[in-house]
Amino acid sequence: MNLPWLSLMTFVPLAGAVVVVWAGRGGGCGAGGGGKARLLALALHGVVLAMTLRVAAGYEVDGVGMQWVERHAWVPSLGVEYHLGIDGLGLVAVLLAAGVPLLAALVSGRAAAGREGLYHALLLVLQGGLFGTFTALNFFHWFLFWEVSLVPAYFLVRLFGGERAGASAFQFFVYTMVGSVALLLAFLALRAAGGSFDFLELAAMGRSGELARGLAERVPWAGTGEGLAMVVFGGVLLGFAVKVPLWPFHTWLPDTYTAAPAPVTMVLTGVMSKMGVYGLLRLGLPIFPDQFRAAQGVLVGLALVTVVWPALAALAQTDFKRVFAYSSINHLGYCLLGMFVVTPGDWGERWADGVAAPALNGVLFQILNHGLIAATLFACVEVFERRTAGLREMDRFGGLRRVAPVFCGLMGVAVFASLGLPGLNGFVSEFLIFKGVFSAAPWVAAAGLVGVLATAIFLVGMMGRLFHGPLGAGWAGFADLTLAERVQLGIPVGLMLVLGVFPHWMLRLTNPTVGQLIGGH
Repeated sequence: MNLPWLSLMTFVPLAGAVVVVWAGRGGGCGAGGGGKARLLALALHGVVLAMTLRVAAGYEVDGVGMQWVERHAWVPSLGVEYHLGIDGLGLVAVLLAAGVPLLAALVSGRAAAGREGLYHALLLVLQGGLFGTFTALNFFHWFLFWEVSLVPAYFLVRLFGGERAGASAFQFFVYTMVGSVALLLAFLALRAAGGSFDFLELAAMGRSGELARGLAERVPWAGTGEGLAMVVFGGVLLGFAVKVPLWPFHTWLPDTYTAAPAPVTMVLTGVMSKMGVYGLLRLGLPIFPDQFRAAQGVLVGLALVTVVWPALAALAQTDFKRVFAYSSINHLGYCLLGMFVVTPGDWGERWADGVAAPALNGVLFQILNHGLIAATLFACVEVFERRTAGLREMDRFGGLRRVAPVFCGLMGVAVFASLGLPGLNGFVSEFLIFKGVFSAAPWVAAAGLVGVLATAIFLVGMMGRLFHGPLGAGWAGFADLTLAERVQLGIPVGLMLVLGVFPHWMLRLTNPTVGQLIGGH
């Protein structure tokens, strides 16, 4: 029997959230309700992961186009369909959406204490929204889940965060809503121009120039169709740039990631930030190839700043949670740099000659690698906060490898994966991106490597201050990892090693999608 796996992956956590709230209704009065809610939530996350692995196992490596497609008429008069499907890009995204929330739920004991039912229900709703975003192929359906994911994220930060949680959650909400409004207006214009909300149909019309002609003929505007197409493209770019985030739309991120509980930050950086990169690859490049080409110089400049500036800002931080927040912006900047440089443009004459494939494969692999690494690093932050009553100032520690060698070893591997050490997964994706960027524009690659160097400096410096030197006063009793914590951190760290040594396991899934992106242009 062919089950609607993508629908199940989306709606099981959404329906499960209702049951978790009911199970945890006594969570505030005693441990019973909270414990039941947590166990039920973990079971639901496990079921969703199992379904996702089932989809991954059945994915045809050499298949072309969308797989696991579900398509049903919804509101035909408005061009609205229930249309789902995944390719290599979608598969990478749903794997993250299945794995990271499960890891976050496992380490959420302290963050959810006393309100387990509400906390885990919100986490499940967020997961359902992420699955809906990564599988929908019709704008109406996709936009519903894009917005659904914002609501639980806001409340998880606002209700369970620390100092300045309210202000940070409000800033996050406002930035994201501005991007959402821009996206909605842009796609209403595209619907008027092309008569469709379907992503695949819009991409075909964008490549052929039909959308620009349709905008000129059907949308009231004082300028030409090309001019309006650039305005619509700007709206789509803004919506996704806020989510990634692209400089200068990044200012909400450090405060939000720092104020949120570490397990919530795991989901925000490990999965939710990928919504912006996913949107640019699924909608931006396919629908607006000419507009990307016209704006390439500006976009590459912004991507370079996104790579370099946060890395330099991280050098000045003393709170290592804030260091990881700036590092997240820097590493997602690699994805933007890889996408923007290989767009056919002034320096893109060799774009079709072995330049785009390595860079775009690197971008898709970086989506997975950054999600895995960043989530693990913030899981390590949760271990620190659990043992130190929330202390994160690096100068307060030192010499921790003497009393917690297993923890320092696992966290050290994750840090080295983040800075791109050969043999670990981060190196492969960064190498592929810079290989493509260097082939297209050597000076851009050279400028971008400043960010790579700064990343190495602040991450190695952070490890030196935390793990080496004299043991900080009062930390002789800093406990090493329990058996459960070793499993929780050991699995993602093991995946970093496996993907670093055998990257072809993932690249063979993404390469056909990259071929379609290149051929689509």
